[in-house]
Amino acid sequence: MNPLRERYGQEIDDILAKYPQEQKRSAVMPLLYVAQREHGYVTREHLDQIGEVLSIAPTEVASIVGFYTLYHDTPGGKYRLQVCNDLPCALRGADQFLEGVCEHLNVRPGETTEDGVVTVEAVMCLAACDKAPMFQVQSREGISYHENQTVQSTVALVDGWRKEEM
Repeated sequence: MNPLRERYGQEIDDILAKYPQEQKRSAVMPLLYVAQREHGYVTREHLDQIGEVLSIAPTEVASIVGFYTLYHDTPGGKYRLQVCNDLPCALRGADQFLEGVCEHLNVRPGETTEDGVVTVEAVMCLAACDKAPMFQVQSREGISYHENQTVQSTVALVDGWRKEEM
């Protein structure tokens, strides 16, 4: 049996019931959410299992993971700090902001801090161009947005997360 369906059978059935049978592939995003919730990222096995549930190729499932910043195909820190560095944000200093945050945390974009608390990522368009530098944070508690940031305000936020981890 499909391990994902075995663990979350009723939840998956409830999701699939929201879509016409001939359109069940449209349930790919909520199923990715279910899979990612377990480990904080979508594994190769999850791609196969979701593809099997929806009768689509795992590569189609993977294309969704690769496109959206809310899905991850690699493990990360407890907090994913995603800095928008699209052109409008870059014009407002997002690249320097990202560099400063990474320098302080001793990581490069895409890497996780040594303590495993924070993964810093550069992402495209978080829809707050006029409030850059800005970032979103993904964690088990959900998603939060932080606008008009400085390296110092971001470091203070990260320090708060680290204190919670102690």
